[in-house]
Amino acid sequence: MNEPVIDPDTAAEAAADTAAESGTEGSGGADAARPLGELAFRFAVAADVPALVELVESAYRGDASRVGWTTEADLLGGQRTDPEGVAGAIGNPDGLVLLAERDGELVACCQVERRGERAYFGMFSVRPGLQGGGVGRAVLAEAERVAVAEWGAREMELAAIAQRADLIAWYERRGYHRPGVFSPFPYGDERFGIPLRPDLRFEHLVKELGGS
Repeated sequence: MNEPVIDPDTAAEAAADTAAESGTEGSGGADAARPLGELAFRFAVAADVPALVELVESAYRGDASRVGWTTEADLLGGQRTDPEGVAGAIGNPDGLVLLAERDGELVACCQVERRGERAYFGMFSVRPGLQGGGVGRAVLAEAERVAVAEWGAREMELAAIAQRADLIAWYERRGYHRPGVFSPFPYGDERFGIPLRPDLRFEHLVKELGGS
C-alpha cells in the first residue's frame, strides 16, 4: 500500500458485543453484493469515490462525527482523506476497498491490502448514527475472511492512534495483540489532518488469521 491513506484509517465502532450481524463464514470474493444479515458486501469501484470520501469524513471529522464514538475531532482537524487517496486505494492492484451496504445505502467501509503473508486493514469507517450496533464488528470479520480467501493471508495488521485507548481495547477484544510497534504521525502533511496535540503516533496491532 506504500502507506496509502495512512491508515490510521482504523477506527471501529462501539463495543456492542452482541451476536447480531456476525455471520461471516463462506468462501469466494465479494465482487457481487453478498448478504450478511441486513448487510451486503461488495468491492468498491471508481464511481464509489465521492460516497466513500463523504463516509470517511463523517465518521472522523467535525461536529457531525461526534454522534459516533470513532470521532477524532478532539485530536485532529482538517481532512481525514481525499478523493485521490481513496481512488488510489481502489486502484491498488494489491488491495481492495470493501463496502457494506444496507438497503442500497453505504453504511461502512474498509481497505484491505496484501503485504506478503500479512494483510493490512485500514480506512475503517462506520456511519456515526449506526455505530455501536455490530456493523463495525461484521465489517472487520468480513475483511479478515476476504484476506484469507483472496490471498491466503496469515495475519492482519492495522494501525490505530495510540491515544485511542478505547479503540485499541476494542481491537484486542477482536483478537488483536499489541507487539509494541509504533510509527510517527506525519506532522506537517495536512492530507492526513491537522494535529491538535504534539504527541500523536500510531500503534500497530496484529492478529493471526490462519491463512494457507
